[in-house]
Amino acid sequence: MKIAESCVVSIHYTLTNSEGETLDSSAGGDPLSYLHGAGGLIPGLEQELSGREPGEQFKATIQPEDAYGEVNPALIQEVPLDVLSGIDNLTVGMQLQSQSPDGRTQVLVVDAIGDESATLNANHALAGEVLHFDVEVAGVREATEEELAHGHTH
Repeated sequence: MKIAESCVVSIHYTLTNSEGETLDSSAGGDPLSYLHGAGGLIPGLEQELSGREPGEQFKATIQPEDAYGEVNPALIQEVPLDVLSGIDNLTVGMQLQSQSPDGRTQVLVVDAIGDESATLNANHALAGEVLHFDVEVAGVREATEEELAHGHTH
């Protein structure tokens, strides 16, 4: 069966950045399963998987615009430290949660801490990155009615 919209797909993968550092991998574990066409993968990788069959192995390079987007400077802001005074042991790299004006939870990463302010970044950690995938299609099957209704695998 070939990968097409509304199929449940299982893949093994290794994700590296342009420097060759491994960022994520399913090696030694269960394959990643997703519902093809439901937005569960970055668009570029999903597009690379379309039409493939179980057992196929391939490499794919995904540009930022087909992954997590470019870094958006509007999502990086300086915040006075007194606004963050309720946070114990504020450190660079710490992840904070905030509520956006529309009510969604937003993850912010502390990029820098100065004497009077901290730089918070709401971009995805992989924004602006060219992603390199080494993929093996482990399985493809038809989705159940329940999976289709929920938009994800069970």
